[in-house]
Amino acid sequence: MAIAQVYTRALVGIDAPEVRVEVHIAGGLPSFAVVGLPEASVREARERVRAALQNSGFEFPARRVTVNLAPADLPKQGGRFDLGIALAILTATGQLPPHCIQNREFYGELSLAGEIQGSSGLLPAALACQQASRQMVVANNDAQQLQLIHDLNAISASTLPEMIELLLSHQGEGRLPVIEATSAAPAAQDLSDVIGQHQGKQALMIAAAGQHNLMLVGPPGTGKTMLASRLSDLLPELSMSQALEVASIHSIASLDRHPAQLTQRPFRAPHHSSSSASLVGGGSVPKPGEISLAHHGVLFLDELPEFPRTVLDSLREPLESGQVVISRAAAKLKFPAEFQLIAALNPSPCGEIGAQSRSTPEQIRRYLSRISGPFLDRFDLSVDVNRLPPGQLNQPVTNPLTTAVAKDKVAQARRWALSRQNCLNSQLSSSKLNQNVGISREVMLFAEESIQRLKLSIRAYHRILKVSRTIADLAQCQQVETSHVAQALSYRAMDKLLAQLM
Repeated sequence: MAIAQVYTRALVGIDAPEVRVEVHIAGGLPSFAVVGLPEASVREARERVRAALQNSGFEFPARRVTVNLAPADLPKQGGRFDLGIALAILTATGQLPPHCIQNREFYGELSLAGEIQGSSGLLPAALACQQASRQMVVANNDAQQLQLIHDLNAISASTLPEMIELLLSHQGEGRLPVIEATSAAPAAQDLSDVIGQHQGKQALMIAAAGQHNLMLVGPPGTGKTMLASRLSDLLPELSMSQALEVASIHSIASLDRHPAQLTQRPFRAPHHSSSSASLVGGGSVPKPGEISLAHHGVLFLDELPEFPRTVLDSLREPLESGQVVISRAAAKLKFPAEFQLIAALNPSPCGEIGAQSRSTPEQIRRYLSRISGPFLDRFDLSVDVNRLPPGQLNQPVTNPLTTAVAKDKVAQARRWALSRQNCLNSQLSSSKLNQNVGISREVMLFAEESIQRLKLSIRAYHRILKVSRTIADLAQCQQVETSHVAQALSYRAMDKLLAQLM
C-alpha cells in the first residue's frame, strides 16, 4: 500500500480555494477512480493521466488507484488537476522522491503525449499560492501571465519528462522574470479630436472626477461614441493591486491582459444584442460577464433602448453593490463589478427630435419606455449632444481641451475629494452629504426647491448634490455654491426630454 499527497487549487468565482490531491495505491484488480465531487472534465483526467505517463516513459501501476480531491464538497472542473494527479501517482509508486512535491502547488492539463497545457484562471491561484509561501509549478504557456506578479516563486516546463527532470535537479527557489507594468501610453484618441460639444466634454470631466454614471442623448453622428470612448483615458491609472484584480478576472474569462495595458482602465462596449448572461455573467460553468470585465473601468452601452429591458434591469443591483452574485445548485459565486457606466441613445426611434423628427410623441414614449425608471435613476448626469451649428465644423479651434489637460484637472479633483472624505463624490452616502463636505444649508434648500419644481425624485436630489460637489472640486472651490447646483441641474437632459412628452 502506498499513498501520496500534493496541493493545487480550484476556481470558485474569483477565489482559489486549496485542493489536496490524495493518491492511494492498493492491491486488487487494476482500476482508476477519481472521487471528490469532480466534474466530467476532471473524471476524464483518468485517461489523460494514464496515457501521458505511459507515453512519457513512466510506469502506470497495474493496481487499484484511487484519487481523492479534497475537500469533497468543493466543485472542481477543468484539466488543471492533471499534473498534480500524475505527480502524486509517480510519488506513490516510488518513481519520484517525496521531497520533489513538498511545499509546491501543481497546475496543468496533460495531453496524451505528456505535454503540459495551460489552464485558465491561474492568477487568483498564483496570488493564493504566494500567500501560502509555496512554489508554483505550471506549464510554460502560463508563465507569461504569472510574470505580472512580483516575487512569485514559480517554475515551468512544457512536457512531463522535462518537469520531472526540473523537480529532480532544481531544489531551490525559482523566480520567473517579472514584467514591469509600463505607464499608459499617450492616448491615441485625444479629447481635442472631438469638434465642439463643450457641454459634453465638461460632463465627461465631471463624470471622470466624481466617478458618476453618464448618459449622452443626441441624434446620430453628433459624437456621442467619440466622447464615451475617451472617458477611460481621463481616469487615473490603476494601482498594482487593482491591476492584478482586473487581470485575475480577465484570466478567469481566458482573456489576457498585455503588460503594456496592465495599469490601463478596462473599457468594455458590449453589443445591444448581448444576453443577460454575457453582460452580468453566468453559464453552466459561471464565467464573469462584461460588467466584471469592466471592473475598475468603464462599461459603455451604445444604443441603450435597443438593449432588452430585462438585461438593463439586471445591472441595477451590481451598480449599487459593486458585485454580482451568480447562484447555482452547487455553489453561489461572486464576481466584483465596480464599474462606471456610460450610455448613449438617440432621443427617438428615427434619431431626431423636434421639427426634424418623423416619430410621433407616442412612438417616442414607447421607444424610451424600454428603459425603466429605476434604471434611469442610476445616472447622475444626462447631457444633450446636439448637432454642430453651421460653419463650426471647419472653423479653426484655438486652445482646444486636450486629454492631458483634462486628465490633470480630473486627478486634482479626485485628490481633493479623497483627502476630504476618503471616497469619491459618487460614493457619498446621503448621511455624509449632510456632514462636512462643503455643502451649506442654503445650497441644499436651493437644490430641494429645484427638484420640487422639476418633479424629480429624492434619489435625483442626492445625485444632483454629489454632481455639484464634483463641479466645485473641478473649480477648486472649498464650498459648493448655488451656481454649481444650477450647472448640475443643467445636466438633466433625460428629465427634460421626458417632460416634453408628458
